[in-house]
Amino acid sequence: MTPQHAGPSQLKDAFLAVNDRIADAAARSGRKREDVAMVAVTKYASPDQIRSIVELGQADLGESRVQQLTQRVPQLTEFLSRKKTLAGASARAEDATPDKVRWHMIGQLQRNKVKQVAPHVDLIHSVDSLRLAEELHNYASRLDIVIDILIQVNTSGEASKSGIAPPAVTHLVESIDTMMHLRPRGLMTMAPLSEDPEDARPTFARTAELFNDVKTEAIGGDHFNVLSMGMTNDFEVAIEEGANVVRIGRALFGETEA
Repeated sequence: MTPQHAGPSQLKDAFLAVNDRIADAAARSGRKREDVAMVAVTKYASPDQIRSIVELGQADLGESRVQQLTQRVPQLTEFLSRKKTLAGASARAEDATPDKVRWHMIGQLQRNKVKQVAPHVDLIHSVDSLRLAEELHNYASRLDIVIDILIQVNTSGEASKSGIAPPAVTHLVESIDTMMHLRPRGLMTMAPLSEDPEDARPTFARTAELFNDVKTEAIGGDHFNVLSMGMTNDFEVAIEEGANVVRIGRALFGETEA
């Protein structure tokens, strides 16, 4: 079936609608809209759509495929630079385009792809083993940089899902926190695919519990503050259970998300 991409007006409507839904879900959990960050998943988005949503003010973008990430980051960087240069001092005050965007690697990351991905992203959501963490740390130490990461947890228990088992979370965060060139920022999980968002609630509640356990033990310090849960089908339930980062693709761009 040929993908149907949302046009500019549809994209704007979708962007505003999703933001309203995030705000409502945040209110139900006793928080404000600005307490929850939205990562726009660009896996199936066209280049025009990516530029359009950034011009609407979207500053966080997520990719799950290495090749697309390495192509899209420089393309968008060039677009933003050119736009800023052309606008100059006459830039309209109502222009919502951010000066820069933050890219998130949300897909499974193989150790042999670390060198390709790490230079392009601000946060890696999918660290699911100590071996991957060590590969990232070795790369970062050679460049004397610090890489922000999330630990992916398989809270649903599905064999098809990546992520570490819940009992291993605290130990892995402790191990990573000793690595000078890695910064464990929090946890990420994916719920089972279902038409009913409520089916995701136990997975999100358990992950939030693990997240709070780590925070209670003060592992990772103040920078351990990111709980990435929820996609188009279930992001409202995720927010109700404590997510402060949601990953939205199809609800924005009209396509299946990563």
